[in-house]
Amino acid sequence: MQPQNYIASFDSASGMQRALARYLQGKAMGGLSTRTAPFLPLLRVFATLIEKSPERLREALYSWGGWREGVPAEKIAEVDMEAASRWMTEAYPKRRYPALALGAPNGALNYLWSALGIPWLPQTFLVPVRRSGIHPDDAGGDLEWGIQCGEALLQRNADVQIHQMHDPNQDRLMVGHMAYYRIKRRVLGLAYERFIQEHLQPGGTLFVSECTLDWGVHRVASHFYFQQGGMGGVSEDEYHLGSDRVRRFLRDQGSPYANWNPPRRQERRPEAEWGFESALLDDVEGFARRHGYRVRRVVFEQPEAMSPLVADLYRWWYAQRGIDAQRLFVSCFILLEPFWTLRTGSVPFWTLFNTDPSAQALRRYLDDAPPFEKIFLSLFSHGVQSIGLTPLEEWRRLIDRARSGGDIVGIDPKTWPKDFGNFVRYAHDLAKRCRPRLPLPPSLTLAQLDGFLARHSSNYAARWIDLCDARRGSVRRARRAPALRHSA
Repeated sequence: MQPQNYIASFDSASGMQRALARYLQGKAMGGLSTRTAPFLPLLRVFATLIEKSPERLREALYSWGGWREGVPAEKIAEVDMEAASRWMTEAYPKRRYPALALGAPNGALNYLWSALGIPWLPQTFLVPVRRSGIHPDDAGGDLEWGIQCGEALLQRNADVQIHQMHDPNQDRLMVGHMAYYRIKRRVLGLAYERFIQEHLQPGGTLFVSECTLDWGVHRVASHFYFQQGGMGGVSEDEYHLGSDRVRRFLRDQGSPYANWNPPRRQERRPEAEWGFESALLDDVEGFARRHGYRVRRVVFEQPEAMSPLVADLYRWWYAQRGIDAQRLFVSCFILLEPFWTLRTGSVPFWTLFNTDPSAQALRRYLDDAPPFEKIFLSLFSHGVQSIGLTPLEEWRRLIDRARSGGDIVGIDPKTWPKDFGNFVRYAHDLAKRCRPRLPLPPSLTLAQLDGFLARHSSNYAARWIDLCDARRGSVRRARRAPALRHSA
């Protein structure tokens, strides 16, 4: 199989990598999947027809669309993560870069890599595998079914770590039809090493995105773990111990289960989707020492911790270029658009998902930041009235804090969060609203990034650890990244 046939296009890592690669090619994102990009005009018409269909039919079509991206279980041994890494690198323009990034996926950092004009190499990949006959609330059944596939993945790919992930809340429409395997690289591998050597300038910088978020997991085997739930509207303890709102949700879904009873947590490991597996850092540092590169670690505790920093950096950067940045673009999950963000001089603020913690993160930022003239917001439509979902009315109250208002981009409020046309509509809708249009700017330089970090006193919840002389492995500077709370 070709990698595009087993790496999910609806995942954080693949979606963010594609948005960045498209930007470095000088192009807009245009949609979520490379497989559907040539058919976007037709898909927009199809999406309009879907929205007029009965709810059950829309849910079935959504599930079927995800199921199509799953690997048949009998072909799982053909999954080759080295080929997947090579496929990821092939999307980037073939030129020399002053820096490259790698590690955990993060939407805010995706905007930073875009500003710097550098590629990012993901550590984590999602491989969904088709199955049937297991109830979405039966985590134990999912694990029992999935052990053989996980072992086959490890047998073919000895230098990775497997996290079988089961989220019956946010991924409910998918986990009834597929098993999720999030695969983390523990070493760079030949494809990444070759790409770095061919495209990183001599003495260049390797940024490492390190999200330290962890999660309680059940150990299946060496380098193979099972994770119940994930970041969003439900706490880790609720996924394991239950709560009144979990019981209400299951009752409303017509589930025969009163609570989730997943396999017992035995240890803490990096969170399957967003966490960074530190074994990769050891390999990166050794590789950098051998080839004379600098390593710069960006360490943060949870994904949205980087969002205020990057938003303020953009506002500062625009001010240096004489642009009065008065528009905020709030992106959600993988509905990213660095191309139009930079073409319109917009400030990006990334939210993890469409749930209450993300709404609170945006609210905190708006409380601290100078007011914006307009706020545009995208929201990922995952098909479930899930626990912790923030109502559209609350999102509207947040964007109404702009002086001239704003809007939610690409959403049909009558059907959201079951607005499955959202995935092909949001990019088209955003492009129509992008006025005025500026030329793409020269890339932010590393010196400018350092200047921003050095000039402001308040602290962000992130550490920048610079291994200035990677050949000796010495740590020359470790600091908290300071905050910008007022317009430059």
